[in-house]
Amino acid sequence: MPPLFAPRSLLLLMLLVSVRAAGAGPLTAELVRPNFTASNFEYIDTSGAFLESRNGAFRATVISPGKQQAIFYLAVLHAPSGTAVWSANRDAPTSSSGMVHLSTGGLTVSDPNGTVLWSTPPLRSPVAALCLQDTGDLQLLDAGNATLWRSFDNATDTLLPGQKLLAGAYLSSAKGPADFSQGDYRLGVTTVDVLLTWQGSTYWQLSNDVRAFKDRNAAVASMSVNASGLFAVSADGALVFHVVLAPAEFCVLKLGNDGRLRITSYALVNSSTPVGSDFVAPAGDCDLPLQCPSLGLCSGAGNGSTCTCPPYFAASVTVPGSCTPGDGSMIASPAACQNNSGGSVAYLALKPPIAYFATKFNTPTNTGVNRTACSALCTASCACLGFFHDNASLTCHLLGGEQLGSLYTGASDTTFGYIKTFTTASKPGINQSGSSSANHSVPIVLPCVAAFLLLTVLAWFVWWRRRKQSTNGQKKKGRNSTIKMYLGRQKSPSRDTGYNAEDDDDEGDDDIVIPGMPMRFSYVEIATMTSNLGTKVGSGGFGTVYKGELPGGEGLIAVKKLEAVGVQAKREFCTEIAVIGNIRHVNLVRLRGFCAEGSRRLLVYEYMNRGSLDRSLFGRTGPALEWGERMEVALGAARGLAYLHTGCHQKIVHCDVKPENILLADGGQVKISDFGLAKLMSREQSALFTTMRGTRGYLAPEWLSNAAISDRADVYSFGMVLLELIHGRKNRCEQEAVNNVAVAIGSGEHSDWPSGWSSTITSTASGTSGGDDEYFPMVALELHVQERHLDLVDPRLEGRVDEAEAARVVRVALCCLHEDPALRPSMAAVVRFLEGSVPPPEPRVQALGFLRLYGRTNPLPVPSSLTDAAGSVSSVSPTVGDASHLDTPLPDTSAAR
Repeated sequence: MPPLFAPRSLLLLMLLVSVRAAGAGPLTAELVRPNFTASNFEYIDTSGAFLESRNGAFRATVISPGKQQAIFYLAVLHAPSGTAVWSANRDAPTSSSGMVHLSTGGLTVSDPNGTVLWSTPPLRSPVAALCLQDTGDLQLLDAGNATLWRSFDNATDTLLPGQKLLAGAYLSSAKGPADFSQGDYRLGVTTVDVLLTWQGSTYWQLSNDVRAFKDRNAAVASMSVNASGLFAVSADGALVFHVVLAPAEFCVLKLGNDGRLRITSYALVNSSTPVGSDFVAPAGDCDLPLQCPSLGLCSGAGNGSTCTCPPYFAASVTVPGSCTPGDGSMIASPAACQNNSGGSVAYLALKPPIAYFATKFNTPTNTGVNRTACSALCTASCACLGFFHDNASLTCHLLGGEQLGSLYTGASDTTFGYIKTFTTASKPGINQSGSSSANHSVPIVLPCVAAFLLLTVLAWFVWWRRRKQSTNGQKKKGRNSTIKMYLGRQKSPSRDTGYNAEDDDDEGDDDIVIPGMPMRFSYVEIATMTSNLGTKVGSGGFGTVYKGELPGGEGLIAVKKLEAVGVQAKREFCTEIAVIGNIRHVNLVRLRGFCAEGSRRLLVYEYMNRGSLDRSLFGRTGPALEWGERMEVALGAARGLAYLHTGCHQKIVHCDVKPENILLADGGQVKISDFGLAKLMSREQSALFTTMRGTRGYLAPEWLSNAAISDRADVYSFGMVLLELIHGRKNRCEQEAVNNVAVAIGSGEHSDWPSGWSSTITSTASGTSGGDDEYFPMVALELHVQERHLDLVDPRLEGRVDEAEAARVVRVALCCLHEDPALRPSMAAVVRFLEGSVPPPEPRVQALGFLRLYGRTNPLPVPSSLTDAAGSVSSVSPTVGDASHLDTPLPDTSAAR
């Protein structure tokens, strides 16, 4: 061997050994300790697995599904079958050298650059170990073996025996066998059923499955699976639904990327071969929403199906298997609808018995409407992709979503489907095969037709003008000489009380039809439902609220008689009402109907029997809201605002988020009210609020600086409400002098402090004055810096609060209050923070220092009863109204929006 070759060979051998060692990390049994790291590159010999349960059935691993060598996930596998039963960073995969790191603060997954892609939420105590249980549950334990976090509480697309899926939670399918990111299919548990949905539309219900048995009428609290069956149980553990499975030792429930729910049984927990027949739902191929590509017609029974295109449709040349209109038009989509500038809307019919999956389980969008009205509703909405109308029941189903699913052969012969399309102007080369004589005749015929139509329109217009002038002349006779303008026409002044038939004399009153309008009531009907407006339950910025009941015992309502509505055209008013009335969300108050008759404008809302949050939160009587109730209120309100900001066709900024506009009802219902009413304000009233729209104490800084207003203004207001939920009182109470009269708003009998509260909290924070007028958001910031979060919690709760959760909610609230709107999270992010699925960031102290000055320079509004005739109080300040309307979905205070 040459002298120089031996050292080089030895060096090469050492390098190879070191690389081999790097890829041969040991597979640890049951648990690992903090300061542990792992990557697929380091555990090549074990296929990325670094932790194994004692029984050998489960492994924690850094895996690349499909051996892509580019996308890796931290996952828990059922080792014998190779089934992934949980994944961490499913929406943020890393590379083969991405790191899984266990520290005393929790578990993280990062990319090679150190950027954290996923992490466990903040924990209440330091981590002592990461443990993989024999059940497949990956747990973080503290020094006393108490569980700090577990994968069973954060299910992805799979349930294992011993794991529960609570009501309100759901499993989300993967996009594909090699892509763990969230797909469009959901398995959700509600209080009444277990559902499979696609793009929000239901395609299977446990209660409708012939294999399911219903044991009792009770609210479903959770769903679980074990070796003997699938169970939905109530809060006391009693069975509500159950499905019996063939006896087996172990089973796995998984929502597949194809939208099917499967329960696979095994003889033993460490077996790799399934036994018995799987439970599969839905049972038939054509019951799946996307068994065929978009608009493909699924035919066949059971698991044998074929896909064809329905009549008037042809196979797409761009998307294999999908179908497109045979006439060359374009299938509607939300994006195409917004950009459709020269085309017209048309519909291609689907004759019976062709049906669509979403009409089987979803309630109709409208009832009691004919096909023309149903078509008008779809045409008016860019979110609508088509509709199905039943001539027998007069029901209308609007089809939405990002795309349409597949069709199937139904049983009804009275339901017709219509697919929305856009037709465009003819392109060169189309229809050029016609005869030359026809081509030459077009320039002659078209001008003649156009001239005839023009003469007809002119003649009709002259006749209509003469008739209108004659009618107006007759109406003016006998009228009072004092007249006032209403809705752009002359009318006599209306009276505030009683029913005046003259007010109903509004031209075209019954002829205005805006697609999507909610139910329209006459003033006589409103008077009947409210006993002639006899039960007043409150008043606010837009008018007075009355309690009523729909005819036939269909439920209680809150009727608001608008008094600050602008002098706008009735069609414009109805258009705005149609927008508000078509917004549907569980956390938004529903507009049931309206009245636009003469000068009268009334809105009919659903009735919320527990009233507004301020009464339950700040009231001096009754028990204090428990911490769990407060968090449910916060989460419900956040979800409602997030829907307004991102879920509607057009973003809606509420502009007046406050406890008075958050309504409660029995059963834990939480709803946002008074959204979308800004455009109904009169020009005269809105002129008083040129620099501010909202309620003082909740106004974002940008309102006062004339900066651009965005949805982040609502985020700021929500942050203020969240602080009030935490400590159970208004964010500030102070003394103000009006006409040299001291009004003790923050003390004595006028105090907003609930009984049991002490003002000593303000004296304990560093740098505070210790008075009752201390601005609480600043106190919250200072105590947060000192990590004294429990000192901020309502003392009436007497310590019934989890400190870690209180700290998390305080962080969320302070992040919402950043002075720069760009630094505030979106409401969608706030929802995730409150749910605990994503840890909130640390608030930036330097971005919150403005709170001290902002709190002292923007006093609370002064009651209107204390202002003098000369207007001692600035007219910019909203007037405090009657705060007695507990049962109304409308605000207590006058508030510009």
